[in-house]
Amino acid sequence: MTTLKSPQDCQNMQELREAIDGLDRHLVELLVARAGMIDRAIELKQINGWPARIPERVEEVVSKVKATSATAGLDPQLTEDLWRRLIDWSIAREAQVIKENAEA
Repeated sequence: MTTLKSPQDCQNMQELREAIDGLDRHLVELLVARAGMIDRAIELKQINGWPARIPERVEEVVSKVKATSATAGLDPQLTEDLWRRLIDWSIAREAQVIKENAEA
């Protein structure tokens, strides 16, 4: 995992930009790890005969990240907007694979 630099440790804009770039790389790594979890969810949903979208789970995830962001000092509405987009992407990916496998 990347060592994160605090904003106060950045002495100039170049250091700050490098720190932001490092955070962006780390966020991408985390999104890749989350996508791997979604791939596993696809497998398990197929085994259980579950649909890609489970509305109760969507709301549970959104509720948890909003609470986490509020506690951490991040705008919960921003977090909800980002996660709903991420969830929609994940569900579309799941639905495509589940549909393809059902048709095979």
